[in-house]
Formats: sequence, C-alpha cells, structure tokens
Amino acid sequence: MKAEEFDSRFDEGEDMTSSLDLSGARRPGQERSRVNVDFPAWMIDSLDQEARRLGVTRQSIIKIWIAERLDQPGRPAA
Repeated sequence: MKAEEFDSRFDEGEDMTSSLDLSGARRPGQERSRVNVDFPAWMIDSLDQEARRLGVTRQSIIKIWIAERLDQPGRPAA
C-alpha cells in the first residue's frame, strides 16, 4: 500500500493497525534496566506483608513506591 492510500484510509477513520509492523515498536523512556538492591531481612518481611495485603508482588510494591516518590511535587526534574 502506498503512503497516500494509507493516509487517506487513516484520515477516513479506518483502523490501520493491521497494516503496521509493530514488532520493533518501543515506548520511549520505558526501556528496562536490572538493578540489584540488598535489603535487611526485616525490610523484606515488611515489603512482603504489604505486597500480600495489596495483592501484588514484592517487585511491584517497590516499583510503585519508588515511582510515587519520584513523582512528588518539588522534586527536581531529571
């Protein structure tokens, strides 16, 4: 399909996702990088308890709490 036809069909409101190759699509700023952090046992126990209470994994609760902290007003922009 030529670009003009694609543009025309898109402009008419047609769903064009089946015409796209999304296999290499990336979300900017969402690349993952592994980080290892050592916590004392009491902290792991507390994290696990809170994660169970909320019905999420330990990793999820850590990510949520760090994201909340980084999103606080008054924090300098990166």
